[in-house]
Amino acid sequence: MYHKVLPEKQIFGKDFLTVSAEDLEKQFEYIKKNYNTLFFNELTTQSHLKYKLILTFDDGYLNNLQYLVPLLQKHQLKATIFIPTGLIQSDESDQNRDMMTFEEIRSLNPEYVEIALHSHAHKNYSQISLQEAADDLRENIRNLEEKEIPFTKVLAYPYGKFPKKGEQKKEFFAMLEKAGITSAVRIGNNIASYPWKNKFEIKRIDIKGGDSFSVFKWKLRLGKIKL
Repeated sequence: MYHKVLPEKQIFGKDFLTVSAEDLEKQFEYIKKNYNTLFFNELTTQSHLKYKLILTFDDGYLNNLQYLVPLLQKHQLKATIFIPTGLIQSDESDQNRDMMTFEEIRSLNPEYVEIALHSHAHKNYSQISLQEAADDLRENIRNLEEKEIPFTKVLAYPYGKFPKKGEQKKEFFAMLEKAGITSAVRIGNNIASYPWKNKFEIKRIDIKGGDSFSVFKWKLRLGKIKL
C-alpha cells in the first residue's frame, strides 16, 4: 500500500506513507523481476499466475498521475487506485490542488490502472452510524458512475477503520454485501492470500518512505517486520 509519490527524496518521519519516484522505480524493478501484478477484478481469471501481487495506492493524488503512472507504463505493471470522491470534488477548483480531477482519473490507461472505492467523505467508518456509512459508500459509487469512470467494487476503508466487534461488525459487513462490495482492504501489515480468508478484512502491507530497499524486500516476503 502506497499513498503519495514525490519526485525527490525528502526528510520524512519513519512512518510517513510517501515514497520518492527514485525509490519507487527501484522497487518496481524488483517487483517486475519477481512478481506478477494484477487487478482485483482479475483474481478469478488469472488464478493460474504464480507470485501474484496487487499494488494499491490510496486517495488519487495528483502526483500519482505525474510519477506513478509513467513508472507503471515503463515497467509494464498494474496498480489499483482507491478514490475518495468527495475529496476529489472539493479539490478540483483549487489552483494548488493535491488530487487528480475526475477527468484525469477517467483518462488513466485501464491496462495499468484499476479504480476502486475509498468512500466519499473519507470518514472513519468505525466512528459513524451504519446508515451514514451506507450513504457515504452509495455516494462514492454514484459519483464514479455519474462521471463514467469504470471501477471495481473493492473498498479501501478510510484510515483502515471499520466496526470490529459483535453485531455491529456483522451488520456492517451485511451492508457491504448489499452494496455489492466484493472485498475490502484494511491496514494490517500481514501477507493476505487469495482466496481471501476474510474478504472484508484483507490486510495490506504499507510501504513507507523511510523503508530501506532491504526492508521493502523483506516486507513483500514476510509482511510486518522488525529489523
